Amino acid sequence: MSDVAPVFSHARSAALELPGTQLTHPFGPAWDVWKIQGKVFALLTEEAGKPMAIVKSDPLIGESLRLEFPLITPGYHMNKKHWITLVDGLPPEVIRELVTESYRLVVAKLPRRLRPIDPETFGRRR
Repeated sequence: MSDVAPVFSHARSAALELPGTQLTHPFGPAWDVWKIQGKVFALLTEEAGKPMAIVKSDPLIGESLRLEFPLITPGYHMNKKHWITLVDGLPPEVIRELVTESYRLVVAKLPRRLRPIDPETFGRRR
C-alpha cells in the first residue's frame, strides 16, 4: 500500500488524532483498519492501484456528499447505504472531516461508559 497517496496521509493523520483509536490489519497488510473499542470506523486500501479510504456516513449526508463530490462513491466492499469511499483528489479538509465524522458515528453507538469523547460535541466547529 502506497504511503504517499494523499487520501492515505490525510485519513491516517486524522485517525491518529482521535482518542482511543487502534490500527489493525485483520485482512492482511494491504488493509489498514482503524477501530475504536473494537468497532471499525475507517479502512484504507488500494484497488487496482487506486488508493481509497472507506468511512461510515449518515445515509442522507452520504448521498448529498456523492452529489457534491463525484470522487466520493458508495462504500467499497461495505454497506452502500452507510459507508462511502474517498479517493485522491478530494480536499484534505474534507477527508479529515469525514474520518472524524465516521469516528463520531461509531462512538455514538458505543455504551456511554466506553465512549472516549462526547460524539455530539467532539471536533465540531463552533
